[in-house]
Amino acid sequence: MAKHYHLIGIGGIGMAALASLLLDKGCTVSGSDMKETELTNHLKRKGATVFKEHHVENIKGADYIVYSSAIRATNPEMIQAVSAGIPILKRAELLAELVNQEVGITVAGAHGKTTTTSMVSHILLQAGLKPTTAVGGIINSQSTYNANLGTGKYFVAEADESDGTFLYFKPMYAILTNIDFEHVDFYKNWDNILAAYRKFIQRIKPEGCLFYCGEDARLRQLVMEEKTDSASYGLTSECDIYAENITLSGYQTQFQCYHKDKLLGLVCLIVPGRHNVLNALGAIALGLRMGVPFETIQSALMSFSGVKRRFQLKGSFPDLMVVDDYGHHPTEIVATLNAAKSFGRKRLVVVFQPHRYSRTQSLFSEFIDSLSLSDYLVLTDVYAAGEKPSQGIGSQELFPRIQEQFGMNTVYLQRDKILSHLMEVIRPGDLVVTLGAGDITQLSDELVAAWQASHPVA
Repeated sequence: MAKHYHLIGIGGIGMAALASLLLDKGCTVSGSDMKETELTNHLKRKGATVFKEHHVENIKGADYIVYSSAIRATNPEMIQAVSAGIPILKRAELLAELVNQEVGITVAGAHGKTTTTSMVSHILLQAGLKPTTAVGGIINSQSTYNANLGTGKYFVAEADESDGTFLYFKPMYAILTNIDFEHVDFYKNWDNILAAYRKFIQRIKPEGCLFYCGEDARLRQLVMEEKTDSASYGLTSECDIYAENITLSGYQTQFQCYHKDKLLGLVCLIVPGRHNVLNALGAIALGLRMGVPFETIQSALMSFSGVKRRFQLKGSFPDLMVVDDYGHHPTEIVATLNAAKSFGRKRLVVVFQPHRYSRTQSLFSEFIDSLSLSDYLVLTDVYAAGEKPSQGIGSQELFPRIQEQFGMNTVYLQRDKILSHLMEVIRPGDLVVTLGAGDITQLSDELVAAWQASHPVA
């Protein structure tokens, strides 16, 4: 295994996890990225060589080239690798190779997979099973960022469906959180989406098991058609593992957990929202199948403090609360804003940055409906994520439609105008949520700093 891997786009969340694991396995790791981040600095401290730009010289000495889905074939390092005959691997291809060598546990789905993967990892670590983990987010309570090389036989990984690469995995156990009309730039239509998930289910090992959300009608139908060994989880007694008597109060979430009508006990979470009840149920179902005592699962979930950019509290003051969230699909936006409302603040102020023109176009009406849960809405320009701008598709078009349909307080602003605007319109008792998968996350830190500067503690 001790080879030299060069990762193009090493600063991406999934690439950084893979790089960290390779370093822990004794490999030589180099990589390149256009931005210096917390993750790239972490990798440098672990021993990786990280180049700030993409140049042909960077790949010198590499045995393998690994690239993320954001890297194009025109990248100079990719062109040089092809010319030099160096083997080239997709990120998920190499990760799946590592997972498939162990007792693989994968989590896939349109929404909730990062949090669910993190919950599973936390439970298995607390149970003393010493798993290897690779998560698509940074777990708040762990010093290992988003990857951990364990000495046990289990490998827990988040499987990314966005470009179909989750089909490289052949897991023993798999969790499917849901299916949604997402990543349409790749899949184009519902038929292709469902076909991919069907193939994923078929790749679970015959002696393994699928755990799936019984609330999702399309997912239920797929599982029924495939007749895979499976267990469902959800919010009704029709599911194998289900929750009743859910209470939501800010970051405190509680529910009674049942297995086939038998009460297992009370589960207490310190992450908000009904969507996190479902995430926890998926992790519980898996843990029970693996023989983890329910009491251990209870204790682990009670100490699970969430994942960065998933309803992450950035600042709490007497008159203001600031939260940052990665939600960028209407389904995620609804879940996040409903969770925000459970805090009982006077007003919900949302700053939304759409992610990708293709997503904004295909879900235009759904974005309008989901954002209507705001009390005050600030829209800014689309974060292109490598896509070319599309005329007539963006926040400038969402803005009048939302005003017309819901008559709510909505403004459209360029990114550099938002902070000063917020400082003018924030009222005592507001909860501000910065929302989106792009660079809008930086605004939450800017707002917290500006608020602290203008409201010094006596």
